[in-house]
Amino acid sequence: MTYPLSPVLTGLAQYPFARLDAWRAEATAKGLAVIDFGVGDPREVTPSFIRDALAAGITEVSSYPRAAGLPPLRAAIGDWINHRFGVTVDADREIVPTLGSKEAIFSFAQVVTGERRVIAVPEPGYPVYERGALFAGAAIQPVPLRKSTGWLPDLDAITNWDQLAAFWVCYPNNPTGAIAPLSFYEELAGKAAEHGFILCSDEAYSELWFDEPPVSALQVSDRSHVAVFNTLSKRSSMTGYRSGFVCASEPIANALRTYRPSVGTAPQEFVQRASVSAWRDESHVVDIREVYRRKRATLLPALEAAGMRLAGSDATFFLWLAVDGSSEAYARQLLESGLLVAPGAFFGPAGEGYVRIALVPTQEECERAAEILREVS
Repeated sequence: MTYPLSPVLTGLAQYPFARLDAWRAEATAKGLAVIDFGVGDPREVTPSFIRDALAAGITEVSSYPRAAGLPPLRAAIGDWINHRFGVTVDADREIVPTLGSKEAIFSFAQVVTGERRVIAVPEPGYPVYERGALFAGAAIQPVPLRKSTGWLPDLDAITNWDQLAAFWVCYPNNPTGAIAPLSFYEELAGKAAEHGFILCSDEAYSELWFDEPPVSALQVSDRSHVAVFNTLSKRSSMTGYRSGFVCASEPIANALRTYRPSVGTAPQEFVQRASVSAWRDESHVVDIREVYRRKRATLLPALEAAGMRLAGSDATFFLWLAVDGSSEAYARQLLESGLLVAPGAFFGPAGEGYVRIALVPTQEECERAAEILREVS
């Protein structure tokens, strides 16, 4: 029996991280105790003051959340942007709260794809940039990221600027952990303003750093063609809450406010009220950075002793490691020892020869993983 399914859907390969779930289930069925470094889903405790704010926000009567979000949430996000990046934004006109960042990233191509139907996506990169563009009927232009360029795209190699609807970047980068200087954002934002496309900056990992705080695309001198996506998922260990935002110039934000009521994507009001508390506190973010710093220090020497070579990872909770041979075969070999990691090829052909390790297991699990690595190296 056949059904009238989307050809984009039927033509897609399995979502990479669904494959990791299958691998984990397969290993568990064999009796292995798997330590999961594959998916970047933090397992740290959500701070109690955020959970308390969530509970306090539950009212007797529940209403549909409005796509524009609660004014106190927009204000809290605007204040955080000013505090963190020294940029003043109009919270009511330039900020759109979202149901995390994934859905906003996926659907953004539906807002910007019109006469222009080409969307540039980084490779290796988060698969949702490409998948969202494909469902919007856009053409994909992969933009390779290489170690030789610090995992930044080579903007001089791009010749079709006038065909682009959007150009996706992600710094601190998933999967490589690289950071981008403000000069890079300035150059790309200048290209966007000159040629009329949108610079889409996924900054989900902006608060997970080890040395200097990363800059934001919001800090460029001309933000007219810039849209920044951020989330509380990693910053505040709130992946299950699904709370983020888009900050963009008023015309882009207005387009989102016109689009989003049709798809009903806004956090529940009690989640929004908890999010206000999260955005207005920095002390718990300092604590979470220290948690990941300790995990990194625990695991990295053992990984390098096992023959993996750090190839990025200036920030985020990811370790991007060069390996010998096929990344999938290497990941499969590690799984035989109970360690689940993501093959670099899952992030596109340019990720071959690398594996990504997400430092999301507990500190105790990281210590056990280090012991396993020393035993097999």
